[in-house]
Amino acid sequence: MSSLPETNGRASTAQRRQRTRFMQRLLSASWLAPTLVGVAAVILWDVLVRVTQTPPYILPGPGLVIKTLIAEWPDLFPSLLVTIQITLVAFLAAVVSGLLIAIVFTQSKWIERSFFPYAVILQTTPIVAIAPLIIIWLKNNTFLALVVCAWIVAFFPIVSNTTLGLNSADHSLRNLFELYGASRWQTLLYLRLPAALPYFLGGLRISGGLALIGAVVAEFVAGTGGARSGIAYQILMSSYNLQIPRMFAALLMTTVLGVSIFVGLTLLSDRLLNQWHESAVRREN
Repeated sequence: MSSLPETNGRASTAQRRQRTRFMQRLLSASWLAPTLVGVAAVILWDVLVRVTQTPPYILPGPGLVIKTLIAEWPDLFPSLLVTIQITLVAFLAAVVSGLLIAIVFTQSKWIERSFFPYAVILQTTPIVAIAPLIIIWLKNNTFLALVVCAWIVAFFPIVSNTTLGLNSADHSLRNLFELYGASRWQTLLYLRLPAALPYFLGGLRISGGLALIGAVVAEFVAGTGGARSGIAYQILMSSYNLQIPRMFAALLMTTVLGVSIFVGLTLLSDRLLNQWHESAVRREN
């Protein structure tokens, strides 16, 4: 019976430590500094609009944008969900295909040298130029066409970073694996993939934002309306009708989504690397 109070005391102590760590993270410079800058920027924006008496159809104030966001939420949020679906499907497709292609590239230098330039060409081709063709080719499935456009934008960072990481495994360790008779797949699984993990996670953070950009650009080009319209269609319609506060509200939702994707992938990266990699290990000095 005496062990029960001790157990509860330990649990409460652990909870207090977790709360203390959480508050320390919130008050750390990495969170506090950008928050203060953002608040200052919003205040400056509001003061500028009030002092210059800028009309809302040119530049609405932040208060009006928030009010419009609340009022238009029933119309804007379903469109945001469509854009989220396109972004997530394209991002997952880019992760799977990029990782597999990077593994194939590192198994043969001839394959990498033969096909990597075409991955570069795919990346450097403006998506605005080829999106109309993709939408025409896949006219019977607009959702798939938008996913393909977003995938093209998000694909290259995964391939490039992961290929670099797989090729950056320590040469001495590779020789050691070869000395002990490890197969090519054992070397890949136990040496090259762990070595490439930081590079792969760095590519994820880039690719997540690019998937959202690709989805929004593809929606702009497609101009699809109705129940399956994305947030870009709402931005277009608001700008055409000079509903600038509504347009800013849709832009705010898109920005928050992009920041959320980056923060989520950053937290995932820190969680996977904070026990062993120099980029995430916390040190006292």
